[in-house]
Amino acid sequence: MARPGNKNIQAKLVLLGDMGTGKTSLVLRFVTGKFLEYQESTIGAAFFTQVLSLNEATIKFDIWDTAGQERYHSLAPMYYRGAAAAVVVYDITSMDSFLRAKKWVLEVQRQANPTLIMFLAGNKADLEDKRKVGSEEGEQYAKENGLVFIETSAKTAQNVNELFYEIAKKLAKASPSRQSGIKLHSRSPQNSRRMFCCS
Repeated sequence: MARPGNKNIQAKLVLLGDMGTGKTSLVLRFVTGKFLEYQESTIGAAFFTQVLSLNEATIKFDIWDTAGQERYHSLAPMYYRGAAAAVVVYDITSMDSFLRAKKWVLEVQRQANPTLIMFLAGNKADLEDKRKVGSEEGEQYAKENGLVFIETSAKTAQNVNELFYEIAKKLAKASPSRQSGIKLHSRSPQNSRRMFCCS
C-alpha cells in the first residue's frame, strides 16, 4: 500500500542464470513465502508482481523469471531490455553455473539499459558442505564488475527478502523525486494588465 507523500515506482526486475540455480525458488520465496523442494523448470519466462513499501518510496516490482535452459537464451534480451534491475543467480555448489553467470553479466552490461542496477546472487547457501564457489570469489567478481553481491538460500529464506529490499532501496535512491501538484506564480498587481472581453 502506498504511503502518502511517497514516490511510487514501478520497476521491471529480471532474474537470469543457469537452469537449476534456484531463480524461481528465490522469486517464489519472496512473493509467496514458500519453498517447493521440487520445482519444475521454467519454460520461456514466468511473471510475478510484488509491492515493497520503504520509508522513501513504494516499489511495485514486475518480476520476470527467465528460463535457464540454453534453448531459451535467445529470448532473454526481450526480458532484460528496459529492466531497471537484474539479478544474476548462480548455484554455490556449481562452478559451471558461476562461469555461466559471468557470461550473463557481460551480456547484460553490453546490451541492457546502462543505468540498470545489477546484483549477483550466490544461491543455495544452505548447501555449505557441497560448496564449489567460495563467497570471496563471488564477492571479488562482483566488486570488479560494479555489481552488488549477496549469498542466498531460497530453501531457508536466508537473505531472500534482503536481496529484494536492497534492490528496492537502490531503485528508490536512483529515482528522481517528483514534485506533486502544480506551482502557482503570483503576479504583483502593478505589473498585470486587466483584460476584459467586451470593452
